[in-house]
Amino acid sequence: MDTGNSDALCKYLEEIRKRHDELNRIAAEPQTLSNPTKFRETGREMARLAPLAEIEKRLEINKAAQLETETLLMESRDQDFTLLAEEERMNLQEERSELLRTARELLTKEEGDDRSNGFIEIRAGTGGDEASLFAADLLRMYLHFAEKNNWKSETVSCSLSAIGGIKEIIVHIKGRDAHRLLQHESGVHRVQRVPLTEAGGRIHTSTVTVAVLPEVADIEVNILPRDLRIDTFASSAPGGQHVNRTESAIRITHLPTGLVVTCQDEKSQHKNKDKAMKVLKARLHEMEREHRENEIALNRKTMIGAGRRSEKIRTYNIPQNRVTDHRVPGRNFNADIILAGELHELCSALRDHYAEARFQARIASETR
Repeated sequence: MDTGNSDALCKYLEEIRKRHDELNRIAAEPQTLSNPTKFRETGREMARLAPLAEIEKRLEINKAAQLETETLLMESRDQDFTLLAEEERMNLQEERSELLRTARELLTKEEGDDRSNGFIEIRAGTGGDEASLFAADLLRMYLHFAEKNNWKSETVSCSLSAIGGIKEIIVHIKGRDAHRLLQHESGVHRVQRVPLTEAGGRIHTSTVTVAVLPEVADIEVNILPRDLRIDTFASSAPGGQHVNRTESAIRITHLPTGLVVTCQDEKSQHKNKDKAMKVLKARLHEMEREHRENEIALNRKTMIGAGRRSEKIRTYNIPQNRVTDHRVPGRNFNADIILAGELHELCSALRDHYAEARFQARIASETR
């Protein structure tokens, strides 16, 4: 972190400490103690600010110790004592850097970092049958990544193309850090390769859209029964005569937004409805989050990008065995390795990219 950013961060932490001290005084006032709602809200804000306020206190102690060490170094005439003081100064500088790094991590923690489960939606875009085949390749990539992380995967709905590719699929991923690691996969994935059906050996470009949504709790999304239209129909999914005879498939339409979710993977109508509702809640939660960002953080969204399906985020150049993520400039990844599900290095680079952008945007807005 450069000096300018460090100074801005320290000033911001000073304001947080002042606010935390003010909340301490408010919490002890009789009118707060006699008002359960105000007391609870004050306590929540104090708990949220406490880690950063504690870091600011430690930075003040560190600053005082560094000044004292500098004074001793200027006044010392003893070589052994000077060496000890130099070592102490280096230790204090390292401690300060670590405190600032921790503060930065807390400030740039992403929404969804505390979530585990999520949904991956993959849809074939431009490119016809080749796009559907690439959608199947991406599905295998994510399922391999899930296996490497000991996550469980469950298909919610799936539509296949005539040649065995995927037109559209929704998969429920369950496991530790699943959404946190996958959330930056949302966007347009472009592939450049020679299709199996191309006799002339010409490189074809096609696209697939990916959306990664967090699984949300009931308390986070309020859906009124009157806002839903629920239809049942006979499933066309694999499963034999049973699913074809019974109306086990579910289609849920959220009337205010027009969102439609279909699930026909299970033989049980109840299970299909449960899966479809989870996907609907995730989509509504994501819509609300995007709306909130558009209203209160347009400058931040402009800086970091939304990472949504409208943005081309990655190109898979198969003839050159190269994957380029357009959000990580100056770096390329091995296509064979990436498509085999080895995504950890790429995920780490993306998290660093978004954390840095969020930090720059937040400090700029808070210190104007």
